[in-house]
Amino acid sequence: MSKRGSAFLYHWISDRLHDDAIVDPVLLVIDMAVDAKREAETQGIPGQEIDEEIGPIFEAIMQGLR
Repeated sequence: MSKRGSAFLYHWISDRLHDDAIVDPVLLVIDMAVDAKREAETQGIPGQEIDEEIGPIFEAIMQGLR
């Protein structure tokens, strides 16, 4: 993943994770990954840069939930 893609995801995830109770963590992670990719594309970051790291995106979101 590019540095700008990594930086985008780091900030995007940290801005959106809250301390609220999580009903379905799997669904939350999937929804957040899809939303992150969509928003990255609107900011000019190609979806390919995000797709290359979809596993680490899931991992990053899961880490943030802990």
